[in-house]
Amino acid sequence: MGIAGDDTGEVILFKQIHLADIWLSSFVRYDAEFLEYVQMTTQMHKTNSITTAIAWCLAWGDQREPKFDLTPQQMREALIIGKELPNDVQDLLRQVEQLQGIDEKYFPPNLDTLKNDYPELWNQNTRIGLVYGGATKIKQYVFESAKIQEIRGASGLLDRINIIDLPAFFNQKNPQEIVEEDKNRYNIQFNQIRTWLNDNFLGDSQSDNLKLSEALIPELIIYSTGGNILAFCPAAYVDDLANAIEKRYTEETLTANSCAVSETFRLLELRFGLLRESIKDTLWLDWYHQQFNQKLVQAYFGYPSNESERIEAFKRRKSFNELTTKLNILFNQRRSGNDTANRPSRRYPPMFETHPYLMRDGSDRRSAMMRVDKLPRETYFSEASVRKYLVGDRAKDSVSHNPSWYVESGLTWQRGVIESWVNRFKLFLEENPSLKMRYYGSVSEYSVETAETLTEVSNASNGYVAYIYADGNNMGGYIQKILTPEKYQQFSRDVDLATISAVYQAIAENLHPHQLRRFNDEESHLANGQFIHPFEIITIGGDDILLIVPANKALQISQMIGEKFEKILLKEIPAIENESKNGELKKIIGDYRLNHTKPFEPHKYQRYKPSTANRSDCELSTSIGVLITAVNTPIYYARDLVEQLLKSAKERAKKLKKAGYHGGTVDFLSLKSVTMISSNVKEFRKEALTQKSLQNLKLYATPYTLHELGGLITSISALKKAKFPKSQIYQIRSLLERGKHTAILNYRYFRVRLKQGKEALLRDFEEAWCLPKDKVNKGNLAPWMYDNGKLDPKHPEDPFYETIWRDMVDVYDFVEVPDNETSEIVSTGIES
Repeated sequence: MGIAGDDTGEVILFKQIHLADIWLSSFVRYDAEFLEYVQMTTQMHKTNSITTAIAWCLAWGDQREPKFDLTPQQMREALIIGKELPNDVQDLLRQVEQLQGIDEKYFPPNLDTLKNDYPELWNQNTRIGLVYGGATKIKQYVFESAKIQEIRGASGLLDRINIIDLPAFFNQKNPQEIVEEDKNRYNIQFNQIRTWLNDNFLGDSQSDNLKLSEALIPELIIYSTGGNILAFCPAAYVDDLANAIEKRYTEETLTANSCAVSETFRLLELRFGLLRESIKDTLWLDWYHQQFNQKLVQAYFGYPSNESERIEAFKRRKSFNELTTKLNILFNQRRSGNDTANRPSRRYPPMFETHPYLMRDGSDRRSAMMRVDKLPRETYFSEASVRKYLVGDRAKDSVSHNPSWYVESGLTWQRGVIESWVNRFKLFLEENPSLKMRYYGSVSEYSVETAETLTEVSNASNGYVAYIYADGNNMGGYIQKILTPEKYQQFSRDVDLATISAVYQAIAENLHPHQLRRFNDEESHLANGQFIHPFEIITIGGDDILLIVPANKALQISQMIGEKFEKILLKEIPAIENESKNGELKKIIGDYRLNHTKPFEPHKYQRYKPSTANRSDCELSTSIGVLITAVNTPIYYARDLVEQLLKSAKERAKKLKKAGYHGGTVDFLSLKSVTMISSNVKEFRKEALTQKSLQNLKLYATPYTLHELGGLITSISALKKAKFPKSQIYQIRSLLERGKHTAILNYRYFRVRLKQGKEALLRDFEEAWCLPKDKVNKGNLAPWMYDNGKLDPKHPEDPFYETIWRDMVDVYDFVEVPDNETSEIVSTGIES
C-alpha cells in the first residue's frame, strides 16, 4: 500500500504499483485436465497478457452474456493456447493483433489517414471497460492508532486486500512468492474470496445467472498494488466490478475509505486516446496547430515552444494516457462525493460514532466492544481496531491461529493470509546468498526473531530509532510519456521490483541481527540475549517506502536505497543475484537512461567534491526524509515531521533538476538536539537557523544530494578520527550564530590545536566542502560554504553562506566508525 494516498494527477495511478502480470502457477482450474492446465499456463507466460485482455473484452461483447456461443472458460483457453476459434472471434483477434502491431512512432497527421490505414479498427464499436480504484485517505486509517501493532496491522490489511483479495476477483492467486507450507492457507483464502464475490455479485438473474467472477480473468489486470488497481473488464460488468472493489475494502476494514470508477472505450481509443462518438468529428492536429496558444488548450496539452514539440505533446496526450487521465478525474469526482450514474453513492463514507459516556477504544475514536486483559496491558477494542491488532499480530510472526481471547469473544471475522515483510525479506535473502551471508554473519538464521515493538529496534541504537520515508521523483513526468497499456504494466513492474530490491539490499548490507541487551519492555515477549531483525517495514509499494531502523544506520541505509534504486533501473546492478533462475520476472525490462543534451557541470549543484561526483543518468530517482528520534516519541508526531522532511527533499530535487541534477535527495532532522518543534520544519529553520545581516547566513545545509550525504558521513568520520573534542564541536556550533568571521576564527583556533587527524580533517571537511568559489583569490571559509543564489537562473536568490557543521553535530552520535577503518575506507564504502 502507499501511505501518500491523497496525491492527484496521473501519478496517483502509480503511487504503489506492482506487477499484476501472469504468475499463475496455482491458477484454479475448472473441469479441464491438469496436463492441459499446465500447458495453458506455460503458454500464457509467452503470450502478451494485454492482447489477451483486450481480445477477451471484445469477444465477450457489450452484454452480460458472451457474444459468442462459448463458455467463458472455453473462450479463455481458445484465446490463450490457440484452440480453434469461430470465424467471428478470429476476426476480433486479428483486429486486436493489428492494434497491438501499430508502430510506436506511427501517428496520423489527420483522421482520414487513420481511417484509410486501419478501416477495421475505425469501424469497431464494441466497448472495452477499464476500472480503476483503491483505498483513499490511507494515512488517516493507518496512523489512527499510536500503537505500532495496529499501524502494522492496518497497513497489512490494506496490502492483503490489494495484492491478494482484488486479484482473486480475477481468478488470480496471490502473486507474491510464498513458502511451500503456506500454499494451503492461500488456497483457502482464495476460495473464500471467490465465494464472497459470487454471493455478493450474482449478476443478472435473467442472463442465465452469469456471475461477475465468470467475466474476469487474470490477464485483465494491468497492475494491482500500492492501494490501487487498474484493470480491463467486459463493458457490461464495469459497474459491478467497481462496486465490488469498494465493498471489499469496507467489509474488511470497516472504516477505511475506498473509491473505484469505471468507463468504457472503443478499441481505437486504447491507442489514440479519447475519440468522439463520430470519430471524424474528433479534434485533431490541424485544430491543435490553430488553437495551441489558448490557455485552456495549453493547460491540457502543455506549453510547447515550436511545431515539433507541439506534435510530440499532442501524441503523448492522445494515447492510452488520456484514458487513465479520464479515470483519474472520475476517481477524484467520486472521492469528493459526487454521484455516479447507475451506482450507489459514496457521499457518506463509513463512520462509527461513539457516545460521550461510553468506553472508547485505544484510538479514542469509536465505542469499545470488548475488553482484553490477556495482553501485556488491559486493552479496549472496537471491532475496527481489533481487526488491525489481529492482522498486525499475524504480520509480526505469520502464525496461523487466532489468539484464544478472540476465539472466546465469539467474533467470526478471519484475518486471512498476511505475509510479513520479514518473511519476504528472508525469501529475498534466499535468492541472494552473498547478502544472506553478510546479513547473518555467524548468527543462525533460525535463532532470529521478528521485532515485536519499536523498543526492541531501538535497543540496537541506545534507545533511538529513525523513520525513513521515501517517494519517487519524476514519476508523473515519466508516466506522461507512456503510450500503451503494455508500457504501463512494464513500468509498474520495474519500479516495484527496483524499490523492493533497493530496500532489501540496503538493509542486508547495513544491518545485522541484533542481540537484545539491557532490555526491559513489558509489552514484549522477548528477553535479553535473544536475536531480532532490527527493523520495522511499514510499507513498500511502488515508489513509496516507510520503514523504521536503528538510528545509527539511518543515513547509510537512506543513501544506499537512493543509489541502488537508480542503479537497478539502469541495469548497472541486478535486482537479485540469481537472475537466471527467475527468467524475466526479476529483471528490469524498460529503458530509464537519460539522454543528456547538456554538458556535465557538477559544480553547479554538488557542494561536496564536485570533481568526484558521478553523473545522474536515471530518469527516475527518490527523495527521502529521515527523522532520528527517541523511541518514545509519539508516532503521529514523528510521521508528521518525516513527511515534512520528505517534502523538503522533493523541493530540493526539483530545484536541482533545473541545474542538471536528476538524482536523489535526502533531508534529515535529529530530535536529540531539538526536543520539540512547535511549528513546521520549514518555519523552524527559517526563524531559528537563518540570519540576515551584512551576510545572509544559513546555519544548516540540508537537504543533501546522495553524493553530498556520503560526503557528510565521511566528514563526520574525519572528525571522529581526529578525536576532535566533543565540547569544542558543540562550542563551534554555538558560535555559528555570532556571525561568519567569529565562527571561522574559532574553528581555525581549535583545528590548529589538534594533535592528530589534521590532515584528514583538512582533506575530508575543509577542502571537500569549504573551498571558495573564487579560485583566483584563495581564502579559507571553513566551516562555511558560499552559494551565489543562482541555482535557478529564472528565480535567483540573494547570495548566502551555509554550513554543514550543525548537521554534523546533530547526527554525530549516529554515524559509526569502526576503529579498524580509516577515513579513506569509510569514504570508499559510502560512495561506492
